[in-house]
Amino acid sequence: MTKIHLIAAARPNFMKIAPLWHALERSVWCDPAIVHTGQHYDPNMSDAFFRDLKMPAPHFHLEVGSGSHAEQTGNVMIAYERVAEREKPDWIVVVGDVNSTAACAMVGAKLWIPVVHLEAGLRSRDRHMPEEINRLVTDAIADVLWTPSPDADENLLAEGVPAARITRIGNIMIDSYEMLRGAIEADSTRDSLQLVARQYGVVTLHRPSNVDSRETLAQLVAALAQVATALPLVFAVHPRTRKRLNEFSLVQELTTAGITLVDPLGYIQFMNLVSAARLIITDSGGVQEESTYLGIPCLTLRENTERPITVTEGSNQLVKPGQLAAVVGTLLGAKTRATRRPALWDGRAAERAVQDLARRIGHNQ
Repeated sequence: MTKIHLIAAARPNFMKIAPLWHALERSVWCDPAIVHTGQHYDPNMSDAFFRDLKMPAPHFHLEVGSGSHAEQTGNVMIAYERVAEREKPDWIVVVGDVNSTAACAMVGAKLWIPVVHLEAGLRSRDRHMPEEINRLVTDAIADVLWTPSPDADENLLAEGVPAARITRIGNIMIDSYEMLRGAIEADSTRDSLQLVARQYGVVTLHRPSNVDSRETLAQLVAALAQVATALPLVFAVHPRTRKRLNEFSLVQELTTAGITLVDPLGYIQFMNLVSAARLIITDSGGVQEESTYLGIPCLTLRENTERPITVTEGSNQLVKPGQLAAVVGTLLGAKTRATRRPALWDGRAAERAVQDLARRIGHNQ
């Protein structure tokens, strides 16, 4: 029986390992286990996602918590190395681009345990982003790279990764959405907030470049207040962002503008809001993908994106803070532009991942 560790640390990780967990659990040749590093320890940011995604409690919980990038990465390495040496997994699957991703990949590489990177090959070309460093490190040392899109394949090949190590499986975030579509549509979050489908916007902000500077965050708050005069907004406030809003005395400006502030939501509740929104305003990676799949306009408050296919084929658009209100005004006055779902964003990525791993190990599915 092949022992496989699935590493989860932050909200997007939970959604990406869930379909893979279910697909592996149905396979007779492997024994999957979930390792929760504890990088996000707010129950609303972690426990709710396990419950919503019908996963068991983590088999191993490292309880690392917050800290500087060095502290968090180092603490995850120390804690996971102990687990890996004791449990001796045959494969480690790391996900996305958080500190835990690079940390556990390094543990696997140094213990000679094969590492798979799920969502490999994404590049923003911005090394000021800690996520970009994590992506580069992880892809350089992973043994197998599962990519979501052709641009990711091209990035890896350009960096000298042998083609045999790369398998495009598609976007596993879409598997989670389709797995829970019925529950998302039946959820009452939108109704409880008295929102009318296609007549409101959803906001998420958490990146340091947007929330850690008072000047930048105040500019964004002012832009959101202006947008709210034309379109009701629901702002799902990340703990980091709430801390800064309070610190910079900006909460009242949002509430005075009539913007609804809610705590971080479980996946089902959040997607109930997103799936019927008129538009999304975000700096998140995952929401760019989900909105593209759903054909909902997404305004991403970043200079760049590691998911360019959401711009070239999907419904995403990069926007600077000073442009936000004007771009929203244009959007609201125009028909939604034609977009398409990228290839293999079809709800079957986990199935392809399991088939690829079985082939590499030598198991017949």
